[in-house]
Amino acid sequence: MANLKGYNGKILRVNLSNGTTTVETPDEDFYKLYVGGVGFIAYFLLKELKGGEDPLGPENKLIFAGGPVTGATIAGARHSIGAKSPLTGAFGSAESGGFWGHEMSRAGFDAIIVEGKADKPVYIWVKDGKAEIKDASNVWGKEMAEADKVIRQEVGDDLARIASCGIAGENMVRFACVMNDGRDTAGRTGMGAVMGSKNLRAIAVRGSGNVEPANPAGIRAMANHLRNTFGSAQMGMILSQMGTGGMLGAMINTMGDLPTHNYQEDVFEHANKISGTAFGPSIVKKEGCFACPIRCKMEVSIGEPWNVDVAYGGPEYEGLAALGSLCLVDNINAVAKANERCNAYGMDVISCGSSIAFAMECFEKGILSEQDTGGVKLTFGDDQAMLKAVEMIARKEGFGATLGEGVARAAKAIGKGSEKFAIHVKGEEVPMHAPRIQQGMGLGYALSPTGADHVHNFMDMNAADQGAMPGTIFDILGQGKAKEMWVLDDEKTQLTVTGQQWAFMLDTLVMCMFVTTCYTPPQILKIVNDATGWKLDIRGLIQIGERALTMARLFNNREGFTKTDDVLPERFFTPLPSGPFQGISVNREAFDKAVSLYYQLMGWDAEGKPTATKLEELGVAWAA
Repeated sequence: MANLKGYNGKILRVNLSNGTTTVETPDEDFYKLYVGGVGFIAYFLLKELKGGEDPLGPENKLIFAGGPVTGATIAGARHSIGAKSPLTGAFGSAESGGFWGHEMSRAGFDAIIVEGKADKPVYIWVKDGKAEIKDASNVWGKEMAEADKVIRQEVGDDLARIASCGIAGENMVRFACVMNDGRDTAGRTGMGAVMGSKNLRAIAVRGSGNVEPANPAGIRAMANHLRNTFGSAQMGMILSQMGTGGMLGAMINTMGDLPTHNYQEDVFEHANKISGTAFGPSIVKKEGCFACPIRCKMEVSIGEPWNVDVAYGGPEYEGLAALGSLCLVDNINAVAKANERCNAYGMDVISCGSSIAFAMECFEKGILSEQDTGGVKLTFGDDQAMLKAVEMIARKEGFGATLGEGVARAAKAIGKGSEKFAIHVKGEEVPMHAPRIQQGMGLGYALSPTGADHVHNFMDMNAADQGAMPGTIFDILGQGKAKEMWVLDDEKTQLTVTGQQWAFMLDTLVMCMFVTTCYTPPQILKIVNDATGWKLDIRGLIQIGERALTMARLFNNREGFTKTDDVLPERFFTPLPSGPFQGISVNREAFDKAVSLYYQLMGWDAEGKPTATKLEELGVAWAA
């Protein structure tokens, strides 16, 4: 397709059951409609799964997808990984930065679809338009850094980029993630477990090609604009100076938005001890993703007795909170070690920390004892117990096998009223932002097709009375009235709908939410049009996200999810016991009203099913 710009025009399909590889060449209409990332994932899962498949069975499909800017030399380009989630049974997707997605694009492909199951451990080697299925027996069971080193030696290329499921994925821990080069995480919904279920340890990619944008000068200009101005953008400046972890103490905890004590509280008295700013000289350097000048990733190295390996980067905000405040652990070295172990084994730090905090509350309430946990005294604040639990989960040892199923299944297995301490939506553990404080985000948690997710969501802090609304997508659409974070009314519901559509658009492009805060919406639109040669307007840009979100909802409808699954845990309807927002909770009547209005604004019926009219409008009537 000589006229296709911003893409290779090729999708690689690998069938592990019969050992075949094929290349497909979709037409430009396919790219214009589904664009990339979660758009590709939603399309292939709806088209090629019938419904009811076992997520850990060979019938599930695993999709690695880039977007129109993944191959461009510009900051913020990422890739998505999707499948039916083994954690939730619902639509599964996770996004990652780093270098892997760009390298896949340079290797000649816009997406890779993995089918079936190999009869022995394998990895896939993709280089310059060709793919091989190779024996992975000698890396199976190895930690990330060692396995990656062996694979690079075998393929004879030290610059190969590697996406791997790790030991947790091999063991099919339901929240196992996919690690890219050992430090960039596609964290949520258990995509690593899907890899492990297929006996697929890794996909290594290397390319020498280049994807041609429609307007190379325009792409260069926008890349230069970011390099010259990110320091003057509030988020760009904060991330460049402190990374995400540096915001934990003085900003997020002060705001009352730091989940603590298994979400019983939203303020941690020792927050400054686990903030990224407390690492000091342990920070070796700052790294960034491909072509990004912001360099928000702090790499830490800590000596005896912790021996935190810099090969696995360093903890970001979600890891510091999930393994720290959520478990009442205030030793930053222990939190860094637990984060390093999660990366070395390939586990989502949010779900891992949440599962441990759940078990600690069960222990606190007398539901679990040392007899149940194999002698491990899972007490809040015990950093050694937290570290032991991480090891047990990754290797599915003893009680770790129960926690490795995620809190929803663990609570069902434990019983005794433990369900009230399992904080999840649709089976996915809640991220490290508090829905009693950010109530639009809480609504987004409940309506997210993947279960609770903070990335493809609306963040109330961006539209609060102290926030900066002018120039945002909300302002452009005439929704720019500032709202207090803990308010949930009709206007906040509209902001949540717009915010989720915008976020799904970014996950379809696939672009970094942090980088894009340094651009205005018209500038993001210009990047897309310069890459593809399309002539989208702002509404067309938002519709990209609306389409992907709607298709993901259709997938869940087919899998049996209904309005009754669009809920928050009971804990968030109970008032906060302390802190700056003591007494605040989500109001059930306001929440139920907001869910109904959300359906209406999305063009769904009263039961939360997309209408035929809406599907026709989005160009996906076939999906009905």
